Amino acid sequence: MQPRHGEPRREGYGLCWSWQQERLEFLAEKALWRPEGHELLIADLHLGKAEVFQAHGIPLPSDGDRGTLNPLLDLCERLQPKTLIILGDLVHGPLGLTSSLRETLAALPELTGCPITLVGGNHDRHCRMLGLIQQPSYRLGQLWLSHEPEHAPASSCQHDRLLNICGHLHPVANLSSGSDRLRLPCFAYDSSEARLLIPAFGELTGGQECDQLDRKWLVAEGTIVPWQNPESRARKKRLVR
Repeated sequence: MQPRHGEPRREGYGLCWSWQQERLEFLAEKALWRPEGHELLIADLHLGKAEVFQAHGIPLPSDGDRGTLNPLLDLCERLQPKTLIILGDLVHGPLGLTSSLRETLAALPELTGCPITLVGGNHDRHCRMLGLIQQPSYRLGQLWLSHEPEHAPASSCQHDRLLNICGHLHPVANLSSGSDRLRLPCFAYDSSEARLLIPAFGELTGGQECDQLDRKWLVAEGTIVPWQNPESRARKKRLVR
């Protein structure tokens, strides 16, 4: 039996981590891989965001979607997932749904080479996308998949607690050394809520600091780096004394 929250190790496609009987892999492409079912999980692509900004008079270039879609197609070609699971905010809003983007979305299952499950996000709510049906949060193995952070349905069995995997928050971590500052997307685990936040996959996305969570895995220079806040380590030392 695997440990409940196993220490991460490099194996397969990325950095492996276990939750009860689930084995997950953090990928440097800001995606999550579930080897057992060959599922690829991503969140927050925010396609069409540049066009939404343009509609409000902000002159962003229109090729932002290419920087998001091309890495996704490359990743699907490499991993050959049986299912691509998108945890919400596939698009940024109705104003960004150009005819070109609608055609791309309709062809997305064919382009990725696999069926797509879309958990509807707050930005998807008023968007009708041909061929992609938005569905509510659901259970997959010992995982509870949602867009926004949710409490998984309670179980009568203590050992059957579900891990909530979600997007929405675009987690990032702030690193500092002297006057140097670095802000990196990350996977972040909240043990008190049994929740794993995954980073935004989209190129034109910001981020929300999650420094209060002491288990993080940074996405940096094409690799995954386990990280713990220095403040958290100091706090643990004080508690031990």
